[in-house]
Parts: sequence; C-alpha cells; structure tokens
Amino acid sequence: MPSRNARSLSPAKATPGLDAETLRVALAAAGDAAYVWDLTDDHIEWDAVSTDFARIGGPESFPDGKALAARLNDNDRRKRANRLQAHITAGRDYDCEFRVVLDDGSAVWVHDRGAMLPNKRLCGVWRFLDAERKRGEGSIVDELTGFFNRLRLREALDYAVTASLRTGRPGGYLVVGVDKLGNVNDSFGEDVGDAVLIEIGNRLELTLRASDVLGRVGADRFGIVLAECAEDHINVAAERILTAINQEPVRTAAGPVYATVSLGAATFPEQGKVAQEIMNRAEHALTEAKRAGRDCYTSYALSEEQRLKHRADMAMGERVQRALKEDRLVFAYQPVVASDQPGKVDYYECLLRMIGEDGKPVAAAQFIPVIEHLGFVRTIDRYVMERAVREAAAHSGVTLGFNISGVTATDRSWLRAITRLLRDRPDVARQLVVEITETAALSDIEECARFVEALHALGCRVAIDDFGVGFTSLRHLQVLACDTVKIDASFVADLADKIDNQVFLRHLVGIAHGLGFATVAEGVENKEQAAILRREGVQLLQGYYFAKPTIQAPWTE
Repeated sequence: MPSRNARSLSPAKATPGLDAETLRVALAAAGDAAYVWDLTDDHIEWDAVSTDFARIGGPESFPDGKALAARLNDNDRRKRANRLQAHITAGRDYDCEFRVVLDDGSAVWVHDRGAMLPNKRLCGVWRFLDAERKRGEGSIVDELTGFFNRLRLREALDYAVTASLRTGRPGGYLVVGVDKLGNVNDSFGEDVGDAVLIEIGNRLELTLRASDVLGRVGADRFGIVLAECAEDHINVAAERILTAINQEPVRTAAGPVYATVSLGAATFPEQGKVAQEIMNRAEHALTEAKRAGRDCYTSYALSEEQRLKHRADMAMGERVQRALKEDRLVFAYQPVVASDQPGKVDYYECLLRMIGEDGKPVAAAQFIPVIEHLGFVRTIDRYVMERAVREAAAHSGVTLGFNISGVTATDRSWLRAITRLLRDRPDVARQLVVEITETAALSDIEECARFVEALHALGCRVAIDDFGVGFTSLRHLQVLACDTVKIDASFVADLADKIDNQVFLRHLVGIAHGLGFATVAEGVENKEQAAILRREGVQLLQGYYFAKPTIQAPWTE
C-alpha cells in the first residue's frame, strides 16, 4: 500500500484492467517504488512504496532531487548525474544502478529506470537489488565510471571475435588513453582527475554506435569494441573521438581542464583471434601514438614475418580441428607419485596429444599455443574436461588431473558445463584434479578464486601449475585457496648443482606448507633431484625418472 505521506500518482490515461490502484498493487507486489520527479521545482512524488523502501527512510527522506543526491554514494552520484544528463540531452535510455547510504554507513543497491515526460518531468521506477547478487557482479562494472571493467570488456571482445570468425565480417578494438592524467591529479587533486575521466567516458559513449561496447581498462584508459566495423570505419570512429574530446574543456570544480587523448587500434580477426592478444596489440599502437606526440591515432600493423607465422598457425589450426572431428586427440598419462613411496600413485596427469595423420603423436606444446592464438582453446578445454570425466567415471579407483588454459580459468560457460556433469556425481568429482597455471590465476585473482571455490563445491581438487613462475604472493595463495601447488620444472632442473635453485625451492615449499597446501615437483629426471626434493619436504613427484607419459592407460596394463 502507498505510504500516507506519499501523494498518489495519477496516470493521464488508464488502460482497461490497469487502473491506478491495480498498478499500485502490481508495483508493491514486485517490491518496486514509482515516482515522478518535477525537474523544474525539484519535487518528487512517490507511490506504491515497498517495504524495502521503508528500510531507507521512506518517501519523506527523498522529497526532492537534492535530498536524494545527498544520500548516494559519492561515485554513484556522479555516475547517476551523467546518465541522467545523457538521457535529457541525447535521448539515451535512463538506466542506472546506485547505492543509497544508510546512517550506519551500510548501503542499499537500487536499480533506477525512467523516461522524460512533457514539462520536464522524469517518471521512473526503483527496484531494490539483492546485496549478494551485487557482490557477485562486483567484478563486472567499474565503480567510478559505471562502464564495463577490463574483465567484462574482454568477454565482449571475445564474443565479437567469435562472431567475426563465424560471419567473416571484421571488427576492431580501440584503446583510448587520457594524456597526462597524472599531471591533472598532481595539480588539482584526484577528485578533479576523476571528473575528467568520467566526462571523457561520457563523451566517448556519445560518439559510439548502439552496438559498440565501452569499458574502462586501466587507471587512465578506456577500451572500445567495434563489432562488424571495417578498418576505414575504425579510422572514422577514431577521428570522431578526437574531435569530441577536443571540442571543449572539461568543466570541473577547479575550473576548465583541457584534456586530450591518444588512441591505438587493432583489427580482428586479421591481427588477432584472442581478446588478450588484440588488446595487447592495441596497447602497443597506443604507445606509438603517445611517442608520436599524443592527441593522435595509430593503428597496429602486422610485419611480413608475422603474416607468415599467421599462415602457419592457420594451417596447424586446421590440423587440430580435423583431429578433433576424427577423434585423434588423446591423453598420455603420467603418474604423480608420493615422494616417500615412489611406487604409490596419487593421481595421473592427462597430457593432451594429437595423433597425426601419419599415426605419430604430436605433443601439446606444438599445437596448444597455436590454438590459444587462434581463439578456439575453449573448445579443446571442453573436450579435455569431458574426456577426463568419462575416464574417471569408467575407472572408480583412478584419480586424474588435467590442465585448463588461462582463458578457461575464469570461463563461466566451462564452469557451468562441468557443474552439469558433476552436480549429482560427487564420487566422480573426487577423482579429478583441475590444474590452473599460476600466470592465469594472477590475471584476475578474484574471479579465479570464485572459480576455484565452485570446483571445490563440486568435490574436485585444484592445483596451481607452474608455481613460482608468476611469483604469487602470500595474499594471492590465501585468496585462491587451492589444494596443491606444482613447482615448475625450471626450478627442479640443475637442482643438484645450483645452490640458488635449492634456496628458492626451500622458500616455495615453506610458503606452500605454511598455508596448508600439498606440493608437487615437476620435471624430476634423476635420483639426485628426487632425493633433494624429498629432503626439502616436497610430498609428490612427477617426471621421467618415475615414468614417461604413455597413451596406453597404466591401470589397464
């Protein structure tokens, strides 16, 4: 029911069956609150007030726009004002999420959607969002600007590249760097620097097509995904952006600030078929633009050597795809054994092999980097996961480990797929060890931590592969909460001859054991290495000294 303190909203014309009272009941049932805000006299009328609304003070706490703005989170206040201004001046949809701050410092998330009515009135609806859902979405949106963050933009770029490969229509990625933003922060303060970033983001948004995707990818950089956009049209978009930024100074509390931007571009699929590669090449082009004097645009260009490598990669990619269709991708199994009982196998690592058309096996190192470059490693990772699950289900006494690539380490579709396979099969899940490379884990530590948590919930063990290469900090290991760390083979090589390697090994093992993780040493090739590793407390060992990988499953021999 509407609050006694709220003045009822009266629709100009009621639809049969949807009179004012029916609308109120529907809104209240949904937990929503409707309003009309007269921008001329800054008065807000509320109706269909929900119990959620009462938690933040009810309509009497928000009689006008000024009172409302005073209750919002500082960053959200700026974002909301920008979205509203874009709606009024450019006709863009008004759709915004923000936090209303309570007296105790906590906040309630609100989703606000509305549209302008005649006579400068904004009509809209507030929906109160679940705090847990917002925490789960925290890694998607940049808090300052309200645009996508780097992770979400990379996902959008991956989607655009996949569509481009399917349709044959090229696209582009632009990275926009704000020139000398540090000078603005130093001279006027970070609040002014933030205001410049927000305004530049708004100007960028106004230059783009509805299908383009904008995000913030760094402290002073934005990224733009231009799907289905030929190279000459990318040039036009870049020139339009430069004009929009240069047309007038940014108005700030410290006065007008003249800002410029530099732009770098990369095209897809010609210059890359993986989002991270495309983003890296655009960043390289941005660096060249800054070297050229800033306030300009540079496009990445492939060298002849790169073109030749691209053709070779395409040929290898076709070979792998044929092998996948013809079921010529197989596992080679290598045991991971207990250091104090070398005959006791803890689990078998499943190493991918491609059986060539000549019948000879091809090691993964010869084709996995290529398919990562070409952008279809997710397909291979899905195949590896499904095959490992089938093998584990068929052999209840065997535990299998398998690697996933960096892009899959935070891929929610892959996680949904393994969840479907294992949700009601905890016995099979307990037979699986999922190995994630350390460098992949470090690329998005919070997202990867959620990924690990989901695998644990299914019953799987998780190992960090190549441990030591990425120099993971204690905090990172604590956040990841994996079960096992695999010490990279590069620290095991020459272990008997190099004291430095022994000291570094002791440091790695101490960190892992101090946090309660089991340790595996890879690349053990001789008796001396095994003895040192055992002495230093490494619990599990893997390498040619114990067994070479074999395509024939050891448990069937």
